[in-house]
Amino acid sequence: MHVSHLSLADFRSYARVEVPLDPGVTAFVGPNGQGKTNLVEAVGYLATLGSHRVSSDAPLVRLGADRAFVRASVVQGERQQLIELELNPGKANRARLNRSSQVRPRDVLGIVRTVLFAPEDLALVKGDPGERRRFLDELVTARSPRMAGVRSDYERVLKQRNTLLKSAVMARRHAGRSMDVSTLDIWDQHLARAGAELLAHRLDLIAVLLPLANRAYEQLAPGGGPVAFDYRGPVGADGPRSREELYEVLLAALGEARKQEMERGVTLVGPHRDDLVLRLGQLPAKGYASHGESWSYALALRLASYELLKAESYCGPGGAATEGGGGRRAGEPVLVLDDVFAELDARRRERLAELVAPGEQVLVTAAVGDDVPGVLAGARYTVSEGTVERA
Repeated sequence: MHVSHLSLADFRSYARVEVPLDPGVTAFVGPNGQGKTNLVEAVGYLATLGSHRVSSDAPLVRLGADRAFVRASVVQGERQQLIELELNPGKANRARLNRSSQVRPRDVLGIVRTVLFAPEDLALVKGDPGERRRFLDELVTARSPRMAGVRSDYERVLKQRNTLLKSAVMARRHAGRSMDVSTLDIWDQHLARAGAELLAHRLDLIAVLLPLANRAYEQLAPGGGPVAFDYRGPVGADGPRSREELYEVLLAALGEARKQEMERGVTLVGPHRDDLVLRLGQLPAKGYASHGESWSYALALRLASYELLKAESYCGPGGAATEGGGGRRAGEPVLVLDDVFAELDARRRERLAELVAPGEQVLVTAAVGDDVPGVLAGARYTVSEGTVERA
């Protein structure tokens, strides 16, 4: 699978731009602040319906415009599809597939899959738990696009439950009265049900990702490691895996936290509070790993994600054949390396380049052409002052 054409209108710094793309390596080269990352950010948006740089869509719309458009032609074997996304900050986004079919934005998930390497990846190791939860959930959704709906359901229930808890706290503190919160039991059940589904997918992901991450870390930093994961929440990585067991555990944990939640006015239990603790050897990577080790760990997580999605392009999660059981290839993910090489020492730069070079489609951004290792030779575009020209 590869993106054969990218078209942007009022996206970030671009009033309009058309970029033909080929399989193999394509590098976007130009000074910082000229719009290189905006191009690969748009490709990533097609895959995740989100940006790796900002948490909302508003900054993605060009200043002075009301909305933005991202369009891409995607080639998968003999099949070509056109995806069109309309970003409307403050309103519902829209999507079209093959011009004639208007669909929900989340219905296009899975057509384009990406694995992104970016300077922000260091936060996977050094940052807050939210960074690692986002990493897990985006990869979960890449493996199983229907999980976008489960995540949306979970967030909706969580918001409703938090609203009820906050109202109860406000009533007690400012009105001196108790509020009827009997409906919390219903919200607990809904939250535990959606949470159990999300948690089951996270735990399955962690199990299959760990050996791939260990191998990738060894490739990037021979003799280092091993790496290990500890899932922190009501259910650990070695806990129950069935949806029903997870549901019962989460429901019980919500009951135990009820008194404290009523005092604080917020939901304290669930996948939104969990963390993936990354270990290097016997120690937590956060706070103990050196800068180079942290970079290697973050890159290993991305390489492991790529290897997992590539393997599952032939068969679905768990080894089941996809697309009618014939095992037909669903398409390798597009590899995106956004200004990564300037952050790495020469050894890690060359090792990473050698590992990703065989990818079906690799998109690279760099401020200086010499930052792109020679093994990643391919098409090159010069990006300057809002123009994108093939060199």
